[in-house]
Amino acid sequence: MMAAPLAILLACSSSKTVTRVDANSQIDLSGRWNDTDSRLVAEEMVKDGLSRPWVTDFIEENGKKPTVIVGIIRNKSSEHINSETFTNDIEREFINAGRVRVVQGGEEREELRRERADQQEFASAETTKKWGMERGADFILQGTINSITDANSKEKLVYYQTDLELTHLETNEKVWIGSKKIKKVID
Repeated sequence: MMAAPLAILLACSSSKTVTRVDANSQIDLSGRWNDTDSRLVAEEMVKDGLSRPWVTDFIEENGKKPTVIVGIIRNKSSEHINSETFTNDIEREFINAGRVRVVQGGEEREELRRERADQQEFASAETTKKWGMERGADFILQGTINSITDANSKEKLVYYQTDLELTHLETNEKVWIGSKKIKKVID
């Protein structure tokens, strides 16, 4: 009879401490892919991609910034990785660099089109957004995140490799290929 109240008392007395930390601080609790890996890989890969000749070649040939759409980045690793977070990190880096334009893709683009369709019926003529005015992408970025795990009884090594390819949408020419590798030892 005393066991239930004692269990409730013990459950209530065990409290957690939560500490807020800088969102950019590098904290790795498990050794798995995390927010720091996502942010650092996106920063490094976009910086590398934008430093290559394809950007200036496109601007010289067309007199405008190239437009990029970030396509599917597949998680082929042995763990759950939220590739949407990584995609958002990449888009942010592209936009903040100011060298390319980024257009919406996937489900978000479909949501924009549904909104535009609703406006045709429900918004005033002065504020309705026109059909056929979307900016078409010149390039699509696609890629994969892979991992290899090696372990013995005391240590584990996780190796991540992120590969991205930028392809010209009209010609299917690959204009940039980037790769970033991360190794983590967990003991």
